[in-house]
Amino acid sequence: MKMKYNKDEDIMLIEVSPEPIDFAEEMGPFIVHFTSGSKPVLLEILDASEFFSAAVKSAMCPKESGAEWNVAV
Repeated sequence: MKMKYNKDEDIMLIEVSPEPIDFAEEMGPFIVHFTSGSKPVLLEILDASEFFSAAVKSAMCPKESGAEWNVAV
């Protein structure tokens, strides 16, 4: 897996496979690139700084986001 962040465009690229890309679909803040067999190859996270900021905030405040902590003691 390879990851790259483009600061100028605020896009995180996550390559999950070196296979050739055949088509892409936009899904909210994501663009997922697929092979001809519909296997994910590349994930683009648009407005990445906003996405990760919200994800971290949600993880830090689980009661507000509806999430629960699973901590083994």
